[in-house]
Amino acid sequence: MKKALITGASRGIGRAIAEELGRDHHIYAGASKDASDVVAALPSAEPFEVDLTDTDAILEAASKIEELDVLVLAAGVLHKGPFEELTDEQWRESMAVNLLAPVALTRAVLPALRRSSGLIIAINSGAGFHGVADNTAYCASKFALRGFTDALQEEEAGRIRVTSLHPGRTDTDMLAGDDGRPKMDAAEVAKAARLAVDAGPDAVVEFLRVRPARTS
Repeated sequence: MKKALITGASRGIGRAIAEELGRDHHIYAGASKDASDVVAALPSAEPFEVDLTDTDAILEAASKIEELDVLVLAAGVLHKGPFEELTDEQWRESMAVNLLAPVALTRAVLPALRRSSGLIIAINSGAGFHGVADNTAYCASKFALRGFTDALQEEEAGRIRVTSLHPGRTDTDMLAGDDGRPKMDAAEVAKAARLAVDAGPDAVVEFLRVRPARTS
């Protein structure tokens, strides 16, 4: 059975992708604290519990994974508010979770992914392409993640596949209580991730953008 490591697997988009890929993959279910709920819900899974702001903890946890076919970088944080009100701590956490953790984890499992000619799926956002008011830290981290992903695609061409997946507004905790504009279910994003997984090994979906259907 192929193996997939999914960060942020306890809820939202990460949970939906874990459930989708869990149909035919063993899942390493990433969570900052307790992954028992998602692990219990999947046919074959084990927890990957780690604080994504702690690089040493990421490397220690990843060192136990010797075989890997898919890495899904789905964990993320959003600190919403005017630029002048965001604290240094909120900026640091945004960069740590949304950018530096994916970089550290990718570096740690790259040998395993190369051995399997595997796939990395980075869950980005529309905010990785254009600025959004009251989202300065989030946008900055997602722009940086897109730059990392695009460059990695070039460096690893022929060894691993890299997909940058940009969901639009999705019905998750991150957007709870916002302005009520249309959202899509996280399962729709999981279907897009499945498309990237099933495209291999001789093809790569380098970029995917999925968003709620227009109602008018």
